[in-house]
Amino acid sequence: MPKLRILLLTSSTGGGHDARAEAFAEWCFQLYRHDVDVRIEQMLEKSSVINRGGVGLYNYLQRRAPWVHNVFYAVVELLSYLNRRSVMLGAGYYTRVLRDYQPHLVFSVHDCLNRGYFQLARRLLGAGRVRCATYCGEFSGGWGYSRNWIEPSVDLYLSRTPTARDYAVKCGLPPERTRVRGNLMRPRSHLEVLHQVERREFRQKQLGLDPDRFTVFLATGGNGANNHSVLLPALLPQAEHVQAIIICGRNKESYNELIHWRAAHPEFACHIEGFSESVHLLMQASDAIVTRGGTTTCAKALHFQCPIIFNAFGGIMPQEQLTWKFFRNGAASEKIANAADFARLINRWLADPATYARDRAQFLQLRYEEDPTLLIDELVGLANEVAGAHLKRRTFPPLKSDGRSAKS
Repeated sequence: MPKLRILLLTSSTGGGHDARAEAFAEWCFQLYRHDVDVRIEQMLEKSSVINRGGVGLYNYLQRRAPWVHNVFYAVVELLSYLNRRSVMLGAGYYTRVLRDYQPHLVFSVHDCLNRGYFQLARRLLGAGRVRCATYCGEFSGGWGYSRNWIEPSVDLYLSRTPTARDYAVKCGLPPERTRVRGNLMRPRSHLEVLHQVERREFRQKQLGLDPDRFTVFLATGGNGANNHSVLLPALLPQAEHVQAIIICGRNKESYNELIHWRAAHPEFACHIEGFSESVHLLMQASDAIVTRGGTTTCAKALHFQCPIIFNAFGGIMPQEQLTWKFFRNGAASEKIANAADFARLINRWLADPATYARDRAQFLQLRYEEDPTLLIDELVGLANEVAGAHLKRRTFPPLKSDGRSAKS
């Protein structure tokens, strides 16, 4: 029996693109097992020295100088002109992958892997022998929503929110090829949902924290960009009333420093991890999360009902502006540019719990339930228009939600 083949294009600029790629592959295996083969390619890094250098520079600037991303972003936008009809940088590697793998669907989860990539795939494989799709994780449109996301010939364009979908249509995508399909998180994020009693037990038994104390989650992306060492001292005066969950990503230096800080401050309760595979559980154990405007982290925070405090230390990157704008306009979410801002916000919430309850309720108004299998089925169905395979769809275990999907 023929196997359906999906080529998934991603890149490690931040951690969100890769997280969505991995989530898609896991869902395909959960629902279709060996009938669907997903090949994930770090296309920018593997195809060109220049592209690989650009990825490294992106991640360096995110850690060290976020404000410089305004210039970096403007330069990257030039790719929308270079790749209007084909791939200019790294075409050789991409061509070899296409010829070797012969995908039925080319699926991009990265802004720089749409324009040119779809056209080249159709020329090499035949327009009727491959379909092309994009998942864009942005929350809204405007400055920061890359032109590279927009390839009008795409067969299916999936957006995270109606706001972002409307902007994509405004930029030239045919409305009938666009859908709003939610967050694309791993299956375990939909299954491992803590109820109130479980939440208290997780805090106490798994994290060693007080089950009832106000808990702040100091988060970071996979590359470990953070301001934990500045934020933690701001919480010390409230040590009797607040505690922290801290992750450091792959930043070993930060992890080592924080372990030392914890030993020097026994009066403050905190749980520290490096790179965590259980962020979805840590969010559910928290009352608020401090994070930059990374789309994956913010989407999870909304899904798990954990209000966001936006980290604006060193400025906000253009892509993060889209996320910040969505939550600012929709929920009046707070942002902090220094430790004093952070201390004022936490002190206000602790002094007046009704203020925190109001802010949280406003945040949750942006939330919706979704059927995560809908997105997977649509993309597999698109690929199967070419493959014509007889797929055996498995039933996914019942979700701990009402199962409503995002609006089309």
